Amino acid sequence: MTVKVETITIDLWGTLLFDGPTSDNRYKKRRLTDFERLLAAAGLPVSTAALDRAYEESGAYLGRIWATHRDVPVDDHVRAILSAVDPGLPRRVPPALMAALVDAYARPILIVPPAVDDGALAALEALKGGGYTLAVVSNIMRTPGATLRQLLERFRLLGYFKQTIFSDEVGIRKPAPEIFALALRAVGGEPGTAVHVGDDTILDVQGARAAGMRVIQVTSSSPRAAGPDHPDLAISRLAELPEAVEQLDS
Repeated sequence: MTVKVETITIDLWGTLLFDGPTSDNRYKKRRLTDFERLLAAAGLPVSTAALDRAYEESGAYLGRIWATHRDVPVDDHVRAILSAVDPGLPRRVPPALMAALVDAYARPILIVPPAVDDGALAALEALKGGGYTLAVVSNIMRTPGATLRQLLERFRLLGYFKQTIFSDEVGIRKPAPEIFALALRAVGGEPGTAVHVGDDTILDVQGARAAGMRVIQVTSSSPRAAGPDHPDLAISRLAELPEAVEQLDS
């Protein structure tokens, strides 16, 4: 017997937004230029080379955390950069300066936004109109969930989602099944009547399967024939999503 789909969770990077997560590093130069300016104005000058090195060290620190499928708020990203410049520096940064640094770290994506799937708006409208409950479940890289919501708002997509779950805010990263379970609880959904939509074989397909959900993979290649990596359906872009959900329902 086919179980009707009630809840649809959707990935952000590579699904709603086309740029891969690593493209977040294109914002590094703007972040560090603003850091240098803000710190100098506060009488805490730091060289470009020292900031550059510290940014890379913070990436290694984040990588170690992310490897455990856990996450931290972006304030911790900024503190990691400051600590890598000088372990005592975070203590010398007053709260107002810290807030300005976090803002400088978070905002560049709004200045140079990534590309959005041009079929996303119509697909989400059709699905919401069909009575499905929609939620975002996404890992972040260096741009926080709060800023990603602003980006979704700009693309007129945010209002379609009952809930947006980002890894920096819940402390868990895909493919951990807990982040999917948390999203379903937040919208009153159940794994058996939910489907996750995403591009990544491990983060999205394996993660959602481990959470007991069905999966639609957004991919330009054919999914593997069997096993935990195999989605229930595959689509090449979000314009095909309403039809795919209908297919799962029939």
